[in-house]
Amino acid sequence: MNVIRQIIKFVNQLSNYNKMNQEYIRPDGWSIIEEGFDAELVKSSESLFSLGNGVMGQRANFEEQYSGDTFQGSYIAGVYYPDKTRVGWWKNGYPEYFAKVLNAPNWIGIDISIDGEPLDLHSCKEIKSFRRELNMKEGRYERSFQAVMPNGIEVKVNITRFLSLSIDEIGAIRYELEVMNRDVKVEFRPYLDSGIKNQDSNWDDKFWNTTNISSKGNRAFIEAHTMKTNFATCTFMQAEVKVGQELWSLQKTEEAEVKVVHLYSGSVAKGQKITLTKFGGYTTSRYHEPEALITAANNAMDKATKLGFNTLLEQQAKAWGEIWNMSDITIEGDIKAQQGIRFNIFQLNQTYLGQDSRLNIGPKGFTGEKYGGSTYWDTEAYCLPFYMATKGQKVAWSLLEYRYHHLEKAIENAQKLGFTNGAALYPMVTMNGEECHNEWEITFEEIHRNGAIAFAIYNYYRFTGDYSYIPEKGLEVLIGIARF
Repeated sequence: MNVIRQIIKFVNQLSNYNKMNQEYIRPDGWSIIEEGFDAELVKSSESLFSLGNGVMGQRANFEEQYSGDTFQGSYIAGVYYPDKTRVGWWKNGYPEYFAKVLNAPNWIGIDISIDGEPLDLHSCKEIKSFRRELNMKEGRYERSFQAVMPNGIEVKVNITRFLSLSIDEIGAIRYELEVMNRDVKVEFRPYLDSGIKNQDSNWDDKFWNTTNISSKGNRAFIEAHTMKTNFATCTFMQAEVKVGQELWSLQKTEEAEVKVVHLYSGSVAKGQKITLTKFGGYTTSRYHEPEALITAANNAMDKATKLGFNTLLEQQAKAWGEIWNMSDITIEGDIKAQQGIRFNIFQLNQTYLGQDSRLNIGPKGFTGEKYGGSTYWDTEAYCLPFYMATKGQKVAWSLLEYRYHHLEKAIENAQKLGFTNGAALYPMVTMNGEECHNEWEITFEEIHRNGAIAFAIYNYYRFTGDYSYIPEKGLEVLIGIARF
């Protein structure tokens, strides 16, 4: 019987794998589309429908409560934690840590209850329709559903979310809810939550320390810093709720150790539409003084409020239009190939836009914790040609400059292995120039990453005709690699 159970389990896993192998995604030239709700596909779709703007990103988690299997994930570019390597032995030069992109405090959350019943797709009696779409052409994520709650209330919901390219510290959500079958009392609870963890933590360390929670009017702030690396951050939000032209007032603020919640509630007639608009995001010590993070957050929200959701959304479509004008690839006669190539182009641009030479291209972007959001040699071997062709010289220069700034660390990496006289071994995996991969065969033996970096410098000159990078910065890198 045990053998039969194992076979049945394997068949079910294989069936689930096939479903999760993106076959459920509808072919479309410009969008990733899922139609119909399947709880087994939620985590897969959270990855596929993820958003990013080069500065921050997030998985496509539901805004409202979801008690089913989910993988909450929001990320800030360049903010990481050096998670101590979990091995039982050491070799000379073996990395002491594996850098982890951190699951950042959550700003997208909006708990909703209707006549006292939480809105939760996992517990609904019936889900009549469900659809989500990642509009790659215009850089927005949309989700809609119609469902019957356990108390018999039928709701119709439409959500639009995007991470702004024009104000890159701002994300925006428009959450529209309509009750279809009776008059009800509705409660909206938009919140911030810093009580989050990485699922891939090696030792269950505490990655974040929450230092301050505050509210002012319809705005709220959580200040927190990372342990060990001490990146200071402010997660912020503001929300407004409208029924028609009537603006609901903020009724209550609840502050806990790692969470702040704003309560809006009121009576709504059958068929009336309620709209919650929420702006949120992060300010960090990467770009602001730690004591000025709340001020910077207010400035970002002031800009977003002045423009409004619709204007920001129009700016988003325009910005993505400019990206596509330079980077689109058209494939005729194969809609899945067309969808696939645009998905890759879209994810590259969501992950890295070239505005900060301290950042780089994480292998899985902002879709999850896998690969830790770190820099690999894939940047030089595979990504640099794309950015040279679609973003121009300045962005390509920034990618090369990233390695120049890490030359001193590359020399330290080589010294750990006994090399001297300025020999440089660039890391297989890094956040700050130090090697932080946790498999010794890769760390010590896959030294082709040095060759990839040298070739990238040559490739830049070959493509752009700009020789100036070599005497200014590239020569030092090439000499260090040659000495190794």
